[in-house]
Amino acid sequence: MKVTSGSTPEVAEAIDAMYSAIITAGTFKAASIEVAEAAKVIENTQRDLNIALMNELAIIFERLNIDTQEVLAAASTKWNFLPFKPGLVGGHCIGVDPYYLTHRAQEVGYHPEVILAGRRINDSMSAHVAERIVKLMLARNSQVAGARILIMGLAFKEDCPDLRNTKVVDLVQELQAYSAQTEIWDPWVDADEAKKEYEIEILPQQPDSGTYDAVVIAVAHRQFAELGASVIRRFGKEGAVLFDIKGMLERSQSDGRL
Repeated sequence: MKVTSGSTPEVAEAIDAMYSAIITAGTFKAASIEVAEAAKVIENTQRDLNIALMNELAIIFERLNIDTQEVLAAASTKWNFLPFKPGLVGGHCIGVDPYYLTHRAQEVGYHPEVILAGRRINDSMSAHVAERIVKLMLARNSQVAGARILIMGLAFKEDCPDLRNTKVVDLVQELQAYSAQTEIWDPWVDADEAKKEYEIEILPQQPDSGTYDAVVIAVAHRQFAELGASVIRRFGKEGAVLFDIKGMLERSQSDGRL
């Protein structure tokens, strides 16, 4: 936790004492509010770039017919490998803070290259996932236009009701652009909030079996993991595509994953 110095030593001491009382990991007094904010921004920017690298690798490995999750499992046996995974980057920090930094950089005459490249990759992943789902459906002679697709999860991360800047919304829009009908099930999300923020209707209960032409695991909520692959498969019709964005299932249990 980073704590800035206050306008007076007394204020700084009071702030430090307050945080120290509740933050067991300890506190760090930054030199200024600018330093503290910059530290927060670059932490999120660093994670954004690391995930962008994983997403780019996932795109490359898919074209090479190599399973990305298996590559990452092997690479993780090396002690200094950073265990990031590909996925949709939403939320109120990682997908937002890099833009604050790049905007400020441009104000002082510098155009960031690496940071914005990472942002472009992460922002493009919903379209990439939608394209892969559509290709899998077409390979099975499943008509995409008018197809019913179940999307499991709307929150921006697992076991969390937070909808801020969720990229699952982008996936919904991408699939609808192919004229598919999407239905969303998320036991964590407040239905009224989803309707207010995104005009999205949330299924009120667990979906019926044998209903969908494709099923997409977009968020790895524990309720979904507890169902297991066989139950999730049964939401689809015979021959339906099961795509696992989060790598929640074993490779053999889905038809595609990042």
